Amino acid sequence: MARRVYNFEKPDRFVAGTVGQPGSRTFYLQARDGTRIVSVVVEKVQVALLAERLTQLLAEVRARGANVPQEAALADVDSAPLDEPLNETFRVGTMAIVWNGEDESIVVEARAMSEDAEEGDEDVEDAEEGDEDVEDAEEGDEDVEDDADDESDVVRVQLAPHKALAFAQRALEIVAAGRLPCPFCGQPLNPEGHICARRNGFMH
Repeated sequence: MARRVYNFEKPDRFVAGTVGQPGSRTFYLQARDGTRIVSVVVEKVQVALLAERLTQLLAEVRARGANVPQEAALADVDSAPLDEPLNETFRVGTMAIVWNGEDESIVVEARAMSEDAEEGDEDVEDAEEGDEDVEDAEEGDEDVEDDADDESDVVRVQLAPHKALAFAQRALEIVAAGRLPCPFCGQPLNPEGHICARRNGFMH
């Protein structure tokens, strides 16, 4: 089966979102450009790492003189639910972020989990300005030969810095919106309570 590459150059929408109740949520990254929607499943920790690395990378390039705002504008933060239909394209194994100094944009890549990878092996790589080239592709190209040594499907999204900051803010808010922590041990509370180690095994 041919490798699939989903390219989104400054799409209408790129967000992290969830489906389900706290404690059993499924996390997604979703890109939309016109009527084209691609949704991939990620782990909660991957969403948090991606948001943190994006914020750090943008702060670094801003310090070097790039045109990057200090923080996301309220109008740029997308708080709407995920778009329908919500169809899983693949489950993400690794992610990478790249600063493209030529047009001062961020490129986010999410690659499908390989068959021999264990679920829960999360990684987010970042590259500084000039460390990596970003290939151009026409909108809608999905069956594209790319990186012949890697057969994993990939979603590649190019974002302006202010959009990347807005994505990161929403992503961190979603991660934080899960189960409340136990006031004694700090572990997440289930609706039915949990066995608290700090209370010597008593339910809380």
